Amino acid sequence: MQGIKNIIFDLGGVILNINYQRTYEAFTSLGVQNFNELYNQFKGSSLFNDLETGHITPEAFLSEMKKHVPEHVTPEQITTAWNAMLLDFPLQRLQLLQQLRQYYGLYLLSNTNAIHLETFNRILQESRGIPSLAVFFDKAYYSHLMGYRKPDRESYLMVLEENGLKAEETLFIDDTLPNIEGAKAVGLQTIHLQAPKTILDIFRPQNAG
Repeated sequence: MQGIKNIIFDLGGVILNINYQRTYEAFTSLGVQNFNELYNQFKGSSLFNDLETGHITPEAFLSEMKKHVPEHVTPEQITTAWNAMLLDFPLQRLQLLQQLRQYYGLYLLSNTNAIHLETFNRILQESRGIPSLAVFFDKAYYSHLMGYRKPDRESYLMVLEENGLKAEETLFIDDTLPNIEGAKAVGLQTIHLQAPKTILDIFRPQNAG
């Protein structure tokens, strides 16, 4: 951590526990037989990218999803299934963020969408009594509000430039390799967080000292 003054955190798989299998199972229980194929098809199309960069509304996304699920399935059920991957915020991770903020500038950079943002803030409120992740960071950046998503070069540069940060003094932590590569390309210091390791493992020596 020598020379590091700022830390940019990814959200899902780093601070928030997620499990994509839960969403797969939720859609399967709604009668969607080929969800993995469908998911890959959508990922290959512009649909997910447009949702995560705010170029389509949640309503337009749900309307498109509705075409691929059994007729009786409601938009509310699709939303619930889509959100099933969002699990919980381990208390120790939130406490770590509070500790780190005393020593570093902290920022959040998440590829997400309006549907998930509302839901994970509700999870935070209901489980921890905290209304928004914003309380843990100097600034939180969400792809659908930025118009860019990782690993777009612009997403990292927006965080750096808006806050006057130097890339070489800034550490970026993410669990997805392409996002790490994108961060390296703009000169950020990086840690690729791979399960079962968590952010507690990264910062444990400092806490002990």
